[in-house]
Amino acid sequence: MKAIEVHNVSKSYGKVKALDDVSFTVEKGEVFGLIGPDGAGKTSMFRILCTLLLPDAGTATVDGYDVVKQLADIRRRVGYMPGKFSLYEDLTVEENLKFFATLFGTTVEQGYDSIAAIYSQIERFKDRRAGALSGGMKQKLALSCALVHQPSVLLLDEPTTGVDPVSRKELWDMLGTLKERGITIVASTPYLDEVRRCERVAFLDQGRVRGIGTAEEILTRYADIFNPPGINHVDTAEVRDEIVIEVEHLVKAFGSFHAVDDISFTVKRGEIFGFLGANGAGKTTAMHMLTGLNQPTSGIGRVAGYDIRTDHEQIKKHIGYMSQRFSLYEDLTVEENIRLFGGIYGMSDADIARKTDDLLDRLRFSDHRRDLVGSLPLGWKQKLAFSVSIFHEPGIVFLDEPTGGVDPATRRQFWELIYEAAGRGITVFVTTHYMDEAEYCDRISIMVDGIIKAMGTPAQLKQKYNLPDMDHVFTYLARQATRSSD
Repeated sequence: MKAIEVHNVSKSYGKVKALDDVSFTVEKGEVFGLIGPDGAGKTSMFRILCTLLLPDAGTATVDGYDVVKQLADIRRRVGYMPGKFSLYEDLTVEENLKFFATLFGTTVEQGYDSIAAIYSQIERFKDRRAGALSGGMKQKLALSCALVHQPSVLLLDEPTTGVDPVSRKELWDMLGTLKERGITIVASTPYLDEVRRCERVAFLDQGRVRGIGTAEEILTRYADIFNPPGINHVDTAEVRDEIVIEVEHLVKAFGSFHAVDDISFTVKRGEIFGFLGANGAGKTTAMHMLTGLNQPTSGIGRVAGYDIRTDHEQIKKHIGYMSQRFSLYEDLTVEENIRLFGGIYGMSDADIARKTDDLLDRLRFSDHRRDLVGSLPLGWKQKLAFSVSIFHEPGIVFLDEPTGGVDPATRRQFWELIYEAAGRGITVFVTTHYMDEAEYCDRISIMVDGIIKAMGTPAQLKQKYNLPDMDHVFTYLARQATRSSD
């Protein structure tokens, strides 16, 4: 008997066909990947397998139990970890774990042996609220909650989105341990190094299975999607004389804890500056100070010529900002979002109307101007959010993990937009957990434990540490961290 059998499953949402005649099987104890671009149908498939959705047609079984007729049996055997963490952020670590144990009719004590290797790494923080944990710690807690009832099948829907490379490697090492215990694992991921850790993968695209095979077979066969050609970035050095961000001995303390501990650097006009660090390193706190969202404890900072201590309202007018969770209103249309943000930025109605048409034409969104943003695929939302963040032609744009969870081809398109902006003299200050994107930056700083541990061009850093790529450089430095939380 197979661990999972899916035969001719279809699922529609109105006119949108999320899954179209999908079939695949997963062996017991196998690590199986569901991969594909945004909107391919992966999340719908996971929800059907864990009985949160009913298929419109076809059949699916988990450990021999039917997803429609035997829901209770399946729920006892399946652990599910959705992409955005299934945690209650206002509950503590221990309260979350007890809640999920109770939900599955067991106790933490009964299931402790099955989660000990993972939970022991965060147990000393059991009284901390989940919302105060770093991304890596949330990941460990969510995995513990999914395993506390000792399931035989583990379903992971992009479990490492927004998590730094070191924490991602740690999670996949944990999954290797779970496989040794005979647990079947089905995971989706946009990270190619994680795809390669699957024994087999099914490639979903527009709701259909385009191929099933080993990771290398699928990645090679569909290289245009998973490994698009690199981007040629023309270095516009002539615009790099003017310093637009200047930081001297910047500190942000929360009591005795120094989230940012005496950092100094400068960024020039038109530069693409990568601001990297593991979860909890302090980079988001630093970015919040530079964008006027938080006040420094000590030190000096100037952004676009304005003091971050006294001129934060002026700073907000002269920068663009795009967060990992997007700054668009999902219940407004594409056109309404553009008009709203243009007004917030103080643009005239005539300028907004003219530039809206130009923007929609450039993004090839003209036919979707009246679509609700909430109905757009993730990659489209990101491209729109970035374009809106620089709609008023700011001198600097801050991008906080802008491509989290997006497939390689869409990420490449996003970086083409970044290069266009830099070519117009806009400074791009970007954080990312994709180390191939770090290679696209003009310069990089890497934060560890609140300080800048390294800074330079990607080539300089690789040469300095004698390592082949930025993933190895980042991992080498991040593993020197001594503090374990934000």
